[in-house]
Amino acid sequence: MRKIAISDIHGCSKTFRALVEEQVVLEQDDELYLLGDYIDRGPDSKGVLDYIMELQEAGYSVNCLRGNHEEMLLDAANKTGDVEIWLFNGGKETLDSFGTNDIAGIDEKYYRFLRSLAYYFEVDDYILVHAGLNFVGKQRDENEDHFLWKLHNPLRDLHSMMWIRYWYKDIDWKWLNGRKIIHGHTPVTNDDIWDMYDLFSQDQVLDIDNGCFAKTSPGLGQLCAFDMARVELYFQDNID
Repeated sequence: MRKIAISDIHGCSKTFRALVEEQVVLEQDDELYLLGDYIDRGPDSKGVLDYIMELQEAGYSVNCLRGNHEEMLLDAANKTGDVEIWLFNGGKETLDSFGTNDIAGIDEKYYRFLRSLAYYFEVDDYILVHAGLNFVGKQRDENEDHFLWKLHNPLRDLHSMMWIRYWYKDIDWKWLNGRKIIHGHTPVTNDDIWDMYDLFSQDQVLDIDNGCFAKTSPGLGQLCAFDMARVELYFQDNID
């Protein structure tokens, strides 16, 4: 049984389908882990969500995390976030894929799916997360009188799991205790992914976001999958 991780699909539904069906060749007894950012930027966010649900309904094991773009959409829909910020960061393309110019025009079933998304998975000796982990903790809130103010467990910081960048220098390998982190969120080149792959057993972290939507940018424009069981990488060129 294979356990496959994919991150940052960003509305590239044709590319996503090709990666799953032609590169990975997903089978019924495999486990697929999607690390967030299914929507925005690319042309067919609705198609990405539909394909995920189609796989789940067909009996495939598809386990999904929440990325910062899903969080922005949910915040905008709940009126706890800025709709204009979401639109600027790819939300307009998402609305277009749903054939609407109104956030209320997205069917409730998609919001139910987005609200159900987890923040991280622990799979064998891997931690799967969208953006990364905050190993430093946070400054004490001056209004917080509880003495246990410091963040001791990175898995408690849900916001950082969706948004953090540039955190490698703070990794606590003692806390990891041999586990490895797979994440996306910060686009890196194909060469960078292979370099991290070569040092994976030593550094214990792998970014699999190759900036799929940015297909005109040098080194970017592919959707990446990582087979955790076989420790193998797959790449699919953007065909959207």
